[in-house]
Amino acid sequence: MAQNRRLETDQEFNEAMEKQALIRIFKDDHIIESGVVITRFDDQTIVVQSGVSGLFYYPRAACEFFETKQR
Repeated sequence: MAQNRRLETDQEFNEAMEKQALIRIFKDDHIIESGVVITRFDDQTIVVQSGVSGLFYYPRAACEFFETKQR
């Protein structure tokens, strides 16, 4: 069973990016992305990659980001 950790701070985003943790993204209480990794971020935007050419940009303030950990 998976355990989720909410990502909020720059340090948490950086840790998830460095270890290439799988991320779930929610917007308006709906899951909009799952199984992606963070490639870069700033204070406005989180950039995730879902494959070789799948880069997606999400506004940091409008979405919720969770690191998925396996138990």
